Amino acid sequence: MLYPVSPMLARVLPAAERLRLAQERLLPHGWVDVVFQASLFAAYYMVYSLIRGFAEVNGAIAFANARDLIHIERSLHIFVEPQIQAWAMGSHALMDVASWLYLNAQTTVTIAAILYVYFKHNERFYLLRNMLGIAMTVALVVYAIFPTAPPRFLPEWGFVDSVAAFTGVRVEHLSASMSALVNPYAAVPSMHVAFALIISSQLLRLVRARALKTAFALYPLLITFVIIATANHFIIDAVLGALTALISVLAAYRLANYGPFAWRLTAAPATARG
Repeated sequence: MLYPVSPMLARVLPAAERLRLAQERLLPHGWVDVVFQASLFAAYYMVYSLIRGFAEVNGAIAFANARDLIHIERSLHIFVEPQIQAWAMGSHALMDVASWLYLNAQTTVTIAAILYVYFKHNERFYLLRNMLGIAMTVALVVYAIFPTAPPRFLPEWGFVDSVAAFTGVRVEHLSASMSALVNPYAAVPSMHVAFALIISSQLLRLVRARALKTAFALYPLLITFVIIATANHFIIDAVLGALTALISVLAAYRLANYGPFAWRLTAAPATARG
């Protein structure tokens, strides 16, 4: 015998169904996958920071490598970083914005992009995650074999530590616990540029609004200006950061369909198809 459904229950059932469908769209693998992926990112970034910070580096070698980069750039007639910073320092507001972006854009834009891709384009998330992981691994290797002092440590070439002036904190004044997570000689490659290119390369394919496409197309150029204007990287650092991004993107695409389950770390295989 069929019993009539009350009007209230008839309204509740479609609402519950809509809620279920919305959850499936946002969380196709459930909350367990959200927690797992967040823990994976946190663990990897902590390991990355610790290895980067605890790297035993001879400061003399790092400064020698920095001067070698200057020599290479001068021989190529591209050593223009002091002039770029001098021009930027003509505007106090511009330098404050550049310093703020250097300190915050890497984290806020990257995290926002990761969250957007996970919740709106989940099938692309695992590929993006692997790109970022490969990039950080490549960077750790280069930090170990080619420690390099940033331009801000070379005032004899006309560089000014604008970020220290903006925050009032210098690396050498950090507490022991904080300095353990910071390697002041990790200038090559520029991970600001690498992350900016990886994020932009993926979001340009996903966003539809013309304004957003333009913003993401220009974002790596903005970050390149920021790292040079604040005397945190040389032009060669930016070029090598771009190369790191290229290697990471190509490697992630190459391995996406052929890596084992442990590589994907998800029940839904990442796909190399756009």
